Amino acid sequence: MIDNKIIRNFTEKVIGEYVVIEYECDASAVFGLGERYCSVNHIGKKLKSLVIEKFCEQGEITYFPMPFYHTNDGHGVFVETAYEVDFDFTEGHFSITLSKEAKYELHFFYGTPKEIIAQFIELTGEIVLPPKWAFGVWASANRWNCQKDIEEQIAYAEKYNYPINVVVIEAWSDEATFYLWNGSKYTAVDGGEFLKRENIQFEGPWPSPDKMIKELHDRGMRLVLWQIPALKELDPGQVCEQHDNDCAYAVEHKLVGTDMNGIPYKIPRQWFVGSMLPDFANPETRDWWFAKRKYLLDMGVDGFKTDGGEFVHDIDTLFYNGVSGKEEKNLYPAQYEKAYTEFIGKDRTLFSRAGYLGAQTTPMHWAGDQMSKFSELKSVLTAGLSLSLSGVPFWSFDIAGFAGPLPSKELYLRSTALAAFVPAMQWHSEPVSGQFAEIMKGTVAVNDRSPWNMSEFYGGDEEILAVSIYFANVHMNFLPYFYAEAEKCAKERTPFMKHLYLEYPNDEKVSKIEDAYMVGDLLVAPIISEGETGRNLYLPEGMWYNFWDGSKMKGKQEIYVKASYNQIPLFVREGAALTLNLGKTGKIGASVGNDIECTEGYTSITYDESLCIEKYCQKLF
Repeated sequence: MIDNKIIRNFTEKVIGEYVVIEYECDASAVFGLGERYCSVNHIGKKLKSLVIEKFCEQGEITYFPMPFYHTNDGHGVFVETAYEVDFDFTEGHFSITLSKEAKYELHFFYGTPKEIIAQFIELTGEIVLPPKWAFGVWASANRWNCQKDIEEQIAYAEKYNYPINVVVIEAWSDEATFYLWNGSKYTAVDGGEFLKRENIQFEGPWPSPDKMIKELHDRGMRLVLWQIPALKELDPGQVCEQHDNDCAYAVEHKLVGTDMNGIPYKIPRQWFVGSMLPDFANPETRDWWFAKRKYLLDMGVDGFKTDGGEFVHDIDTLFYNGVSGKEEKNLYPAQYEKAYTEFIGKDRTLFSRAGYLGAQTTPMHWAGDQMSKFSELKSVLTAGLSLSLSGVPFWSFDIAGFAGPLPSKELYLRSTALAAFVPAMQWHSEPVSGQFAEIMKGTVAVNDRSPWNMSEFYGGDEEILAVSIYFANVHMNFLPYFYAEAEKCAKERTPFMKHLYLEYPNDEKVSKIEDAYMVGDLLVAPIISEGETGRNLYLPEGMWYNFWDGSKMKGKQEIYVKASYNQIPLFVREGAALTLNLGKTGKIGASVGNDIECTEGYTSITYDESLCIEKYCQKLF
């Protein structure tokens, strides 16, 4: 329903090949539209709701659009469609344009920003809460391609007492089927059948993955394996009989997307060129695809990194649900992730890159590929806040970027500090010899963004190790508080990382802030610019406590906060009670290991006149 007091001079008409929707309003800030790397407040922008893959420096392109926005004059709009939508947010005059053949429905919401987001979530699907361990510390590098590599990284973590809750292995499979461990021996079966665990013999790079998974679990670590939605076109000289059988079966039984003539669609450009696309709109495809992967869950695999999803490039592609690529381009990542979500069940997690409507009903997302540059750190924070304002609560990013030369020490530590205060703290990297090696030249043979590799690269720099370990411990200290907030997100239909606008919608100053957010009663203000030793920070109304020294400040003012590498500007709202796991020492930054269930070290810190923060803080150096 249109509220004519807020939305004025509304028109909806066909002009040539397009439907153009226009209206006037008093909004000076627009939020939402999915994961946007270019802006949090989109006023004055022209943006497109279309799933597109772009490697690094995404700008206005996104893996993860959402045709939903809300404004600071109290209204929101959801264009319920899978078709491409163009938005023009000229101040005072908004327009929405889509093809005249598009199937769509307009929904209007009114109220506070929290109320509007909750209405949107209620309409598109309830938030799925990932398991508690998914909110811990994640470790990943594309370079790890054998069991020895994993054992080596775990040994480093134990040597430095660095907590790890989730290990992600990307290069684990045969690079053909993407469900068989590399080097495993078996007798190929018909493409309609699936291999049983007892018929697979593990050799070569992964001689005993069962044992590896058990040892990870014994250490309080979980295992997530990489996936891609493609029936790969094998590389020249690559041979895999099982994969050939699978592809033949998929074509015969119409389990893949096709062109208008029924010929299998093959990815034409960018990534996995020549590969076929499994049709997850088809229930037979889903049953077949996951029957081949069920043995991985039986082995104890705890989830999947569901990469890709942006592979529908041709608008003439057809799928089981009867829609063409005009809609499937946006629908595909949602279908892909929904299928995996149903497969894994509630006690496992996904880690997904692309997304569309209903993404909050799948467990967790990350920001995709960025270079190791300060400009990318800024864009990543922008993307996370924009996505949260679009109703998707659980998100992460690659600490200090994924690609290119290793990050500077400053970038690495500032990025690590930010990562400690997002739902999942994780580092990851593309290897120097990876698929984009010629685009982004690396500097060393080992391109890992692990704290120990970074320290070694910078001549055994002890500060890198110490600060990295400290912030990983801080993240673990906050895990009880973070998970309690995550439970509230699911219950109350709110994001985890709350832009200040959500908490203080009547404060005109906060709509212009794009580099600070709240987690519960915490105000997080990371340093994301090179060469800065502190930053200006706006405190909204009320009284605030500096988390690190307990000093009390009045709100409705801008302050300057200094922060060395081992700190991040962090304030707590008066009256808050933080439940932290401070282990046996009772100190912030103390190690609590990988055990997320032990409540022995839980401490509640109340922020009022009785606060004595000194007894909880410890000097890092």
